[in-house]
Formats: sequence, structure tokens, C-alpha cells
Amino acid sequence: MTSAPTAAPLASTVGELRASGHQHKDLRTEIRDNLLAALREGRDPWPGLHGFESTVIPQVERALLAGHDIVLLGERGQGKTRLLRSLVGLLDEWTPVIEGAELGEHPYAPITHASKRRAAELGDDLPVAWRHRDERYAEKLATPDTSVADLIGDVDPMKVAEGRTLGDPETIHFGLIPRSHRGIVAINELPDLAERIQVAMLNVMEERDIQIRGYVLRLPLDTLVVASANPEDYTNRGRIITPLKDRFGAEIRTHYPQRIDDEVAVIRQEAHLVADVPDHLVEILARFTRNLRESQSVDQRSGVSARFAIAGAETIAAAALHRATAQGEDEAVARVVDLQTAVDVLGGKIEFETGEEGREEEILTHLLRTATAETVRAHLAGIDLGLLVAALEEGHAITTGEQVTARDFLTGLPVLGESELYDDVCDRLGATTDGARAGAIELALEGLYLARKVGKETEDGETVYG
Repeated sequence: MTSAPTAAPLASTVGELRASGHQHKDLRTEIRDNLLAALREGRDPWPGLHGFESTVIPQVERALLAGHDIVLLGERGQGKTRLLRSLVGLLDEWTPVIEGAELGEHPYAPITHASKRRAAELGDDLPVAWRHRDERYAEKLATPDTSVADLIGDVDPMKVAEGRTLGDPETIHFGLIPRSHRGIVAINELPDLAERIQVAMLNVMEERDIQIRGYVLRLPLDTLVVASANPEDYTNRGRIITPLKDRFGAEIRTHYPQRIDDEVAVIRQEAHLVADVPDHLVEILARFTRNLRESQSVDQRSGVSARFAIAGAETIAAAALHRATAQGEDEAVARVVDLQTAVDVLGGKIEFETGEEGREEEILTHLLRTATAETVRAHLAGIDLGLLVAALEEGHAITTGEQVTARDFLTGLPVLGESELYDDVCDRLGATTDGARAGAIELALEGLYLARKVGKETEDGETVYG
């Protein structure tokens, strides 16, 4: 979460800017200095990124210190775009620009004909505006219909119609990359750019100038180009032309979170939950997602996005809110019984291998049960549930379901004499409210079912353990 911006500096002309002692830095030096300052002070320059601390982040930092353009390679949902957007935090909060300049040039270093003319005419009276770091980041999703005019620029017929000649460089309308002068331009899904568009980027990436139709403009662009790509597109289909690949100084491979804690942190950070989702349910979703990434039945070239688990958490929260509203519960708390609702709606987010047609739901259900069993072992190991098993064997039945309230569920639990078993389960999972307690005991029951110690029947949205 970014803090509120501070007030912009007061200098409003080049003369006042010089008097303030302001020094001009090129973009790469600015980023390098700010990164080094953060490292010296122990500040995290990469807020909200989990699981990259010892792998991706050090590579990115080395690339930035070297002043390299960067391309991130990784499957969908690995946080590539978030990482690119976090680069904004390494820019100065405020930077001066020539007021009204089309490319946002620094007052000390105009590069267009119009800005040079104004600087010569006005001298120290050249007006200065201040641009916040958030305005110095531009992002473009590469699509097959992206044109050279979009990225680089083209002749503006309106300016020609105003009376300028075609040979006048001021007839040019600049595209996204020149307009990102002294800033960062990010291109997502770079392989989707048509090859002729990639050719147009070659000069920008290497010589830092642009060519538009018959014009050759020697504009010393000060731009950091970063991009993302799926490695399948990047390496196997060869959809990025070799000269453009060669111009990126750093190619960095991203990955999905390698630890459960990081996966859970991503879900907690990104999911917008309309009800309480206990930690053990988020962990089940995280393990479920990891199991899918390791399954031979799932097309791993496509990947299983972090958005899968995020959408799952939002779905079970919605199921809990639906139940609480329909049944008049005071609090909406997700329970194990809500997990099936995620399976019902998320199957379309997974690409299965060709031979698995018709088995999709079976695969998802199996892997969800595996994730649930792993979570039960992680949190309830050592608690003797024998008394609960004995009660069910004696003929007791416990009913739950998508529309069964937590209070009704708890009221229907068999009495276990003087046993504190229920309290032990709830204490282990930190459950204090009725909704959380019902969810904790449901997890224990599901664990017993998956261990084949009790039976379970599900029909018409109602589940009976017995």
C-alpha cells in the first residue's frame, strides 16, 4: 500500500529550479540511487511480492543496478505485472518537467524541436511543472492489432492540415514509448506483438532514438523498457524476433510461490472477501492450487494462476454470506462445506490434458480432498478423535450443509461426556466464535472421513457424517 504523496516542490521556472540546487539525473541513475538507498536503509522496495525474496528479486535488483531493460518470463498468475508496477517506487517522488512539453522533458535537457525553441526564447523564465512518480509509468497490453503509431508515433494529419509541411518534425504525433521519456514503459505479453511492430522497437531499445515514416529523429530518449512474456510463447513458438530478444539486458524467470506460507499470503493480500474465511480454509485452497500445479492431468504449460486460489477464497466467502443472509445468522463465516462451491465454478480456469475429457470434476474433487487431508494433518495431528468416531459408530449422525447454520450444526453434535475434544480442536485452530467453531469441527469430521474412519453422504446440498 503506497503512502499519500507529499506536496510538490515550489520551483516554477528554470531559474528557481537552478537556485534550489536541483541536479539532473538520467533515469537509470535515478533508479540505481533510489534502490541503493533503500537497501542501505533496510527498506523493502518490493511491497506485496511474496516468494521472490531469494530468487527473482535479487536478479531484478542486479539488472536495475546494471541499467538493463528487463523481460520477465513466467506462466500466468505469477505476479509479473505486479513486479513491473512496483518499479515505480524506485523513481523520485517528484520530478520537474517543462510545462506543456509533449514528452515531459527535463527543464535542463529539452529534446524536441518545440521544447528547444521555447528554452532558447525564455531562458530562466521557462515554466516548470512537477510530475509525480505514478505518472511516469506507462503500461501497454500487447495485442495483435497494436500499431507502430501506438508505440512509436506517426504523422498527425491535423497538424499538417493546420499548415505545417510534411518535412516539419513538429507534425509528428508521438506514441507510447516516446511519451514515456524519463519514465518506465511496460509491455505485457510481448510475444503477441506482430513482428513488424517488434522491428519498430529495435532502435528505441538500442540507439534510444525513433524513426517515423521518412523522419529520422535523433531524440535521446531516456526510457526503461520492461516486458512480460509466457516462456512457452517466448522460446517454443519463437514469436519474439531474435534482435529484440538480444536487446533486453536481463531475462528473468518468475515462478509460483514455493512455500505454502507465501501462497497463503498472496491469497490474503489479493482476495476481496465478503465474509470471514478462517486460515485453515485459505491453506486448503493454497494446497489445492499447488496440487493442481503438480498434477499430470493438468496442462502445466498453461500454468495454474494465483488468481485460481484468490477466486476460490472469494467464492467460499460469498457462499458463507449467502447462508448467513438466507438463514439469519449474525456472522458470515466460511466452513469446509463451502469448499465444493469453489470446485463447481473454478473448473473453467484450468487447462486439462487432452486425455482427461469428462474427468475434470473428478480430478478437482480428488485434489481438493488431498489438500484437505494435508491441512488436517498439519493442524490437528496429535488430537485423539476416537470419542467422536465412537459416537458416530453408536448411531449418532451429524448434519451440515450449505444452508445449515453454525448454531444448528453445533447443537446437533453428539455429547461426548466430560471430554474436551471439541475445545481442543477449536483451540488448535484459534476458533472462538460459533461460526469459526463450527468450521473447525467440520474440518475434523472431514479429516476423519478422508481417513476412512467415518462415513459421509451428500444429497440435495446436505451432508451427513455417520
